[in-house]
Amino acid sequence: MAKRDYYEVLGVDKNASADDIKRAYRRMAIKYHPDKNPGNKEAEEKFKECAEAYEVLSDDEKRKRFDHLGHDGLRGYGIHDYSHMNVSDISDIFGDMFGDIFGGGRRRSGAAGRAARGYDLETVVELTLEEVAMGTEKTIDFTRQDTCGECSGTGTAKGKRPCRCTACGGSGQVQRAGLGGFFQMVSTCPQCRGAGQVITDPCKKCRGTGQVPQKRKLSVKIPAGVHEGQGIRIGGEGEPGKMGGPRGDLYCYVRIKTHPFLMRDGENLVVTIPLSFTQLSLGAAIDVPTLDGTRQLKIPAGTQHGSVLRIRGQGLPDIRTGVKGDLLVQVSAAIPKRLSAEQERLLREYAKTEELDINSESKSFFDKIKQHFSK
Repeated sequence: MAKRDYYEVLGVDKNASADDIKRAYRRMAIKYHPDKNPGNKEAEEKFKECAEAYEVLSDDEKRKRFDHLGHDGLRGYGIHDYSHMNVSDISDIFGDMFGDIFGGGRRRSGAAGRAARGYDLETVVELTLEEVAMGTEKTIDFTRQDTCGECSGTGTAKGKRPCRCTACGGSGQVQRAGLGGFFQMVSTCPQCRGAGQVITDPCKKCRGTGQVPQKRKLSVKIPAGVHEGQGIRIGGEGEPGKMGGPRGDLYCYVRIKTHPFLMRDGENLVVTIPLSFTQLSLGAAIDVPTLDGTRQLKIPAGTQHGSVLRIRGQGLPDIRTGVKGDLLVQVSAAIPKRLSAEQERLLREYAKTEELDINSESKSFFDKIKQHFSK
């Protein structure tokens, strides 16, 4: 399914300010958050859709590319693959926006200082039908976050160390009194976002994040028979983990270019061929386009408009079994817009014979029309 316009997703116009976008995302995220919609898969998908929209529109560079080139302009820009994320992962990315509403920026490890797996990324690769049929190897370029070489991922300036968070005492969590003061509520510390530490002297290169964007080039093998929208998982090519955790994965999603003649229907290919009245009536041998040249197809005499003929084994392979589908040839009657004088004369001569040759089924149909209007 095609992605929606990010401005439409957040309900803002293209001139919206950064604050407008942030407020809109917060409003939509609260509305669709699974904690407020337990068991509602549609709400969860919209929550993820809003997160992707906010990631792009809150980043000046990504927003400019989206404004000029749409979704295609973001290929290789390392957009997070929210479809494979847990809700807690998304809350972790944008946790500073929510505070205590959803537990702040929760860490996937559940406690301060533990290793956490890096986030997954997604990119898109375009294939022709010919490449789908044979399988291929593609070189993809994308941008991902890598560990900052200046601070080795600590986020602190050289020779400096993070300080213990004064708000939570280094635990990453804070307590506050609940309703009536009868019980305590524990939530992620809003000051350190659960890390237990605060960077007071940030690294100038990464500005305290511990990560910097890096361009990356990979060669990806695409199996024959892959379908539109399928993702090829490339392990360990996502963002780096925290506290020594493993990298996330890269999901390379397939987009198939439109073929000038052929359309895909599962493992079958479909082509529509216009034929003249005489070819349909008398029969003919025609050349049909396939993925590897042309194949001759015999058109039986009396073939009707809309009939489908089959050339076996000229479709696409099943991605699991490798068995190829067929090429389905749908014929259509091509009616000439202009006739020469001789053609018109001959056609009128033929028309005089049609009343004698009309089949019983067609005659019955026209008799029914006459009876209907003669009532």
